[in-house]
Amino acid sequence: MREPSIDPCDIRIVAYITTWCPDCTRSRRVLQRAGYPFVEIDIEKINGSESAMRGVNGGSGKVPTIVIDGRGGHEVLVEPTDRELADAVKRCGAKIASS
Repeated sequence: MREPSIDPCDIRIVAYITTWCPDCTRSRRVLQRAGYPFVEIDIEKINGSESAMRGVNGGSGKVPTIVIDGRGGHEVLVEPTDRELADAVKRCGAKIASS
């Protein structure tokens, strides 16, 4: 059975990253393979972005922190594995079935 396609406009992804972080590079590749547009915010280059990141992830300074909003839900992931990130994108991008 084929999975339903997800409209990229139905999902918003923000990745808080640094340039030196290998996990950030890995997560970037996962998001690129998934084919969704996403915004990268380098917490070392953009003033106030580390505070914003800590505000959404419970105070952690760990990167990558990835925020995913879509019709299927909202998730905040801190240092996710490839599988965790791919699964969260699918869940959040899923259209909510009408009842």
